Amino acid sequence: MTFVNPLLLAGAALIVIPVVLHLVMRRRPVRMEFPALRLVRQRHDATTRRLRWQHLLLMAARAAIIALLAFALARPSIQFAGSWGSQEAPVAAIMVFDTAARMEYRTENQTRLEKAREMALWLLTQLPKESQIGVLDTQPGPGAFQVDRSAAQTRIERLAIVPPSQPVAESVAEAYRLTAESDLTRKEIYVFTDLAQDAWPREAIESFLPSAEGQPEVQLFLIDVGAKRVENFGLGALELGAQVLSESAQATVRTELVRQGPAGRRTVELLLADGKGGWDKRGQQEIEVDRDGSAELAFRFGGLPDGIVDGMVRLAARDALEADNLRYFTLRTRPPWPILLVAPKTAHTYADYLKEMLAPTAWRRTGQSPFECTTITPGELARREVDALKTYAAICLIDPTPLSKKVWQTLRGYVDDGGGLGIFLGRNARPIDSFNEKEAQKLLPGPLVRQARAGDVPLHPAPVVLEHPVLAPFRAISETPWSALELFRYWELGSTAAGVRSIVPLSDGRPLLLERTVGDGRVLTMTSPVSDRPDRRPWNLMPVTDPWPFLILMNQSARYLVGAAEGRFNYDAGQTAVLRVDRDERPRSYVLTTPEGSRVPISADPREADLLISSTDQPGTYRVEGGGKANRVELGFSVNLAPRQTDLQKLNAEQLAERLEPLDFRTARTREEIERDVHLGRVGRELFPFAVLLVALLLSAEQFLANRFYRA
Repeated sequence: MTFVNPLLLAGAALIVIPVVLHLVMRRRPVRMEFPALRLVRQRHDATTRRLRWQHLLLMAARAAIIALLAFALARPSIQFAGSWGSQEAPVAAIMVFDTAARMEYRTENQTRLEKAREMALWLLTQLPKESQIGVLDTQPGPGAFQVDRSAAQTRIERLAIVPPSQPVAESVAEAYRLTAESDLTRKEIYVFTDLAQDAWPREAIESFLPSAEGQPEVQLFLIDVGAKRVENFGLGALELGAQVLSESAQATVRTELVRQGPAGRRTVELLLADGKGGWDKRGQQEIEVDRDGSAELAFRFGGLPDGIVDGMVRLAARDALEADNLRYFTLRTRPPWPILLVAPKTAHTYADYLKEMLAPTAWRRTGQSPFECTTITPGELARREVDALKTYAAICLIDPTPLSKKVWQTLRGYVDDGGGLGIFLGRNARPIDSFNEKEAQKLLPGPLVRQARAGDVPLHPAPVVLEHPVLAPFRAISETPWSALELFRYWELGSTAAGVRSIVPLSDGRPLLLERTVGDGRVLTMTSPVSDRPDRRPWNLMPVTDPWPFLILMNQSARYLVGAAEGRFNYDAGQTAVLRVDRDERPRSYVLTTPEGSRVPISADPREADLLISSTDQPGTYRVEGGGKANRVELGFSVNLAPRQTDLQKLNAEQLAERLEPLDFRTARTREEIERDVHLGRVGRELFPFAVLLVALLLSAEQFLANRFYRA
């Protein structure tokens, strides 16, 4: 047991006061004249003994009041666990700061990070001398103790927002690791946070709970610097209809306006870079959002120049949190992709269905088609060399007839060089021996076994996992009517080659659409035709009955074959940007221009197809340039904060206790609460409230006894 004011225990000597009062106010016996003297004497002796015990009891109560009052004023406390010793003993103190972008939320003319910095600098002056002090933020990486108190102060004063911020719970885990390295008995962790839900994910908390339970002497203090009342508008993540599109196509940008607080209205603007360092406004929408709700919005625009196009979506008015008012995006436009369609020449052109799905007649007439399709026969294909095929972004074999070894070798060379090949098998794949030869099997996913029938119940495509780029558009569709795409016959394959991936299975589990990587290119194979002869019983009705899912599937497959579906130019802060450079345009060095205008040289291996850029911490648009006049390369990409970095949704006391269970911690908002909690953590549980309560009870008992005894 320790005392805050041990000298006040001397006040217990004042117990002599009730003793003196007892002696002074002692009731003197009254002399009485009575005939029965013996009876009086007996009565006198009994009364004297009773009064003696009553006065002793009253004196003890009064003495206990004074002693207990002195005991309470000394502020005793009990240390139930942890270290023993003086309150001024040095401590190992780790200060952890949440430096996510949402800490820029401003209220009372102060950001949350500025509030945390102010509280921390005050707390720094309250730490005992010779304490070890560590300062951590939410930048990923190991922490360390500062050299001295002055270094800790400088570190706190220089704290800044970390765009790719990790959850503060992960930094707390690093703080527990750091306290384990200290030899000091007392250890304290101070976490300056707004208690946002994203800062305390369950998986991150679980990572440090074992360390916390293994160090019960460590005191954990959560300093809540969040705003009591949040009012904010913010933009959600951007969704682009396509990141690579033809220059005549319409681009689509979708997002949502999120409101925290009462209902309100905001104007959202779309701007495109003008190529001169400025921005042109291309559209705006005024959106009404309910209380703590969200509203979706979309912009469609066209007339884009060829090349890299940078843009942004922003709120027209500023608010308390600027970090979520702006989202950047980058598109790449180019001329329509040339696609070569190879189909048997019959009265009905097999290529008609696919050609109309990829390049509708109305779009071709208005110049909006993303693809430019050319149709030839297998005989014409046999007369073309690999170099002649390189002018096409992709080749599609529609219900192919048997091809010669030379044609398969030519197609293999085309795919090796990065081309895309689509094979849509149908009734013309006979005899199957020609498709099972060595040269053909270098491109096909596996040997053909037989034509399989659906049976009494028609089959249909049944994709389950939508991770592949071909299926990306279906992720935003709640229910796709795949069952309407009836399929009656398909090619059954034998054991597939290594690396073959089933993208779309059938409802019986057999593959419908498969992918195989060959060299720098890729091959997509469909086991049922995309079109069929009208004078025969069809193999499937996918292109004709409720065809929109199949239309999307074919367009996305074509985009994947030409390399557009996997073209990515938009990233979250901290992610590595992967930019693909054509084989014939790969210089050895590049220059990266950051959003701040800095120019950073980058070296790359010209043999590698991808250019990797890891310096993506700052939100904004980036530009990459390389090569000379002959092989000039100009690329670009955009970086945004992940929406979770600006999510202000706060944990309440019950949610926080449930997530940190069974950890013992204290939460404070003011300096007084911090002083109280730190005192309890260092000294223990104060007995002052209980002692004062006992004083009050004893005073009541003393009054009751005094009134009763003196009245008698």
